[in-house]
Amino acid sequence: MDGADKTQDEAKARRVYTPAELAAGLVHLLDVEEIDVDLYRGRRNPGGRGRVFGGQVIAQALTAAVASVDTDRQIHSLHAYFMRPGDEDFPIVYRVERDYDGGSFSNRRVIAMQRGKPILNMTASFHRTETGLSHQVDLGDVPSPDDLPTEVELLRRMKDQVPEPFYRFMTRPRPIEMRPVDPWSPVDPRKREPKRQIWIRCTDLQSDNQVMHRAVLAFASDMALLSTCMQPHGVSWITQKMQSASLDHAVWFHDDVDMSDWLLYDTDSPWSGGARGFNRGQLFNRDGKLVASTAQEGLIRLRND
Repeated sequence: MDGADKTQDEAKARRVYTPAELAAGLVHLLDVEEIDVDLYRGRRNPGGRGRVFGGQVIAQALTAAVASVDTDRQIHSLHAYFMRPGDEDFPIVYRVERDYDGGSFSNRRVIAMQRGKPILNMTASFHRTETGLSHQVDLGDVPSPDDLPTEVELLRRMKDQVPEPFYRFMTRPRPIEMRPVDPWSPVDPRKREPKRQIWIRCTDLQSDNQVMHRAVLAFASDMALLSTCMQPHGVSWITQKMQSASLDHAVWFHDDVDMSDWLLYDTDSPWSGGARGFNRGQLFNRDGKLVASTAQEGLIRLRND
């Protein structure tokens, strides 16, 4: 990326955007560009620095895979492995392999490449809509998102305790809004049970494209999940000598998704060990319908050096 591009990105990062503009920017970011048959280019995140957010790579890989499948089939699951950190200074190229098309299901493989090396491999399965036996777990009683402060409001209350670079990064305008049910402080991460509940939504999302709503969910599903397995140990991603990264990520879509309204992200971590932590998540809409589930294993390494 040359100096002019960096200057433009810095200007975009400083500009104050409306919620609708933030949502439109996310849709633009996740809508990959076709450069050849089954070959796509993912856009860079304006103002992005350092490592590419893993949810962005997953969501762009998903939209690339969707482009190769008949429209009567919806994405119902994806499984991704992170191999190398993406670099915000370069675009990402996605190559789609059409592994299988059957009577009801289609399977795709996506390889995300940057500077000639794979940074992510993903398999995605698509299913033709049909009826069948149905049940789901009960959400139970949860406070309404309307009665809870946002993550940004909580951080502003502890501004004097938060490192300045982290504070600027976490309080910047973002298209995904989060409202924790029982806030957990990354600054003072006291030991607690490995369970979290956070309401999430995309700010003023105008798109009615179900593909994009599922891509936005895949993007947001990488937020707040890995930290669940840190809670019993009294550490967070800003703890000194803590090294953390997503190793793999899976999403199962159970129903249509509306990311313009609140979804409750209910996460837990049944295990950690060997510098790895395993996390699970369920996403419910306001009516208590389970619309998606997630799983992720991540690196949680306290370095000795």
